[in-house]
Amino acid sequence: MRNHNILFLLIFCILIISCSQEKNTANERPNIIFIMSDDHAYQAISAYDTTLIETPNIDRIAKMGMLFTQASVTNSICAPSRATILTGKHSHLNGKIDNHFPFDTTNVTFPQLLQQAGYQTAMFGKLHFGNNPKGFDQFKILPGQGSYYNPDFITKNEGNIQVEGYVTDIVTDMTLDWLEKERKPHQPFMLMYLHKSPHRPWLMAERHMAEFTQRSFPEPATLFDDYSGRTSAAGEAEMNILTHMGWSGDNKLNPEVLKQLGIADVGGYDTSRFINQMKRFTPAQAENFKKYYDPINEEFVKAYPTMSKEDQMRWKYQRYMQDYLGTIKAVDENIGRLLDYLEANDLMENTIIVYTSDQGFYLGEHGWYDKRFVYDESFKTPLLIAWPEKVKAGTRSDALVQNLDFAQTFLEAAGVPSPADMQGESLLPLLFGNTEKWTRDAVYYHYYEYPAEHMVNRHYAIVTKEYKLIHYYFVEDQWELIDRVRDPQELKNVYNDPAYAEIREDLHRRLDELRIKYKDNTTLSQGYIDQLLEDAEAGKVWGVDKQRAAEIKARRSVINDEK
Repeated sequence: MRNHNILFLLIFCILIISCSQEKNTANERPNIIFIMSDDHAYQAISAYDTTLIETPNIDRIAKMGMLFTQASVTNSICAPSRATILTGKHSHLNGKIDNHFPFDTTNVTFPQLLQQAGYQTAMFGKLHFGNNPKGFDQFKILPGQGSYYNPDFITKNEGNIQVEGYVTDIVTDMTLDWLEKERKPHQPFMLMYLHKSPHRPWLMAERHMAEFTQRSFPEPATLFDDYSGRTSAAGEAEMNILTHMGWSGDNKLNPEVLKQLGIADVGGYDTSRFINQMKRFTPAQAENFKKYYDPINEEFVKAYPTMSKEDQMRWKYQRYMQDYLGTIKAVDENIGRLLDYLEANDLMENTIIVYTSDQGFYLGEHGWYDKRFVYDESFKTPLLIAWPEKVKAGTRSDALVQNLDFAQTFLEAAGVPSPADMQGESLLPLLFGNTEKWTRDAVYYHYYEYPAEHMVNRHYAIVTKEYKLIHYYFVEDQWELIDRVRDPQELKNVYNDPAYAEIREDLHRRLDELRIKYKDNTTLSQGYIDQLLEDAEAGKVWGVDKQRAAEIKARRSVINDEK
């Protein structure tokens, strides 16, 4: 009997040790919090640049970890960027090349793989595509672009709901509520906390209107860029603040004021969409909006008759910055709420915290708003990563990293094998200071959404730390070479400069190699191109009327015949 008791105690001890080891193994796997805003320019984060705004809470992530100065996207437009992040594959392989065509839901995403590996997963905020994201135990997402005030949500367990308040605050409330009430303490989690801000139409929270509608901001050096010295694509793009940004939908002028002054509103975020946003206000919200924006309208009525075109450009730029940066103020405050919660609940130590945007954004550089081009302001994206006790605090990296790399980074950190068809590289060597293991010296970019709103020609490019070689290939067949070191504002095409002949040929060779490596070529997207042109001619593409679509199709046909 005594031997039986000893055997029982031994077995019991083994089981206890085994369970303890399982629990420790689970706890050793890091939690992952992926924070992403929409269209947040790196120029509007004070960890990068203090010219426009202070963002002390986003900066906290940089102070705790690593800030990347050369992070970029593979395709500078919202939904395709998100698809690349989820799948770890370039747009031409995951199928989400633009905002027009649907996401292929047969793609395997990193949240699915983490969920299968025992992670608790949740998503709150803006996904932009799809109503039932795979791989999530819980989600509450905005339909499409979502609304700033009193937004609707598609939820996993509650159906479609509407919540009163300001979207940035609400998404944070949902996130904190999940951490407090639904998170399982002994299970690692992956949380996607996704903000709508600062996407158009740039409606800031009520509490920030008094401050930001009165602020003035310095103008960028290239606000009045005339687009000479480059290919035709820059001059043909329709995202100039003066000529394409809406007076009403974007700059918040009352349509009645435009009628009074005889101003025909320009394109951009149109009046009807702006009015639909305004209709979501409660009476109190509407009154507060009028309190701060009616005086702006009144001052404009007085000033407009004597305003030159330059005056109008400067006025629209200030209005743009006031609203855009005002929305970021709320993002920063709410990230502070999340970081405070993590600290108060001992969740910092083994949690990877990422802050990024789905791409960069123009804040008046080249006279532009929006994104799309491979020029720095839209191609580069903010990226700050903290992992206390794993990543050295206050470090910086100029490595050429991309949103393509997130999936494999998270999977490796969690000890989950990456699928063979993922195309990124784990950032862990950089985060852990093993820079010798990072060998990438060039990245690949491909933008597809043309013809469409803003009319930025399709192009692909190779980007190194020193140069960009860009091919515009859809309507015009043109090449552009930018010297990033000597021409940081990217104003001069030196493709035909004899001094760059050897550099140009080397970049051509390396570009060809990247296109082979990433399995890209323009014929892969030919079916999409044909379908997009048909949809545009049928009036189904936002920002392109039928006549213009037909003209573009005819121009493209002639160019193809000449080749």
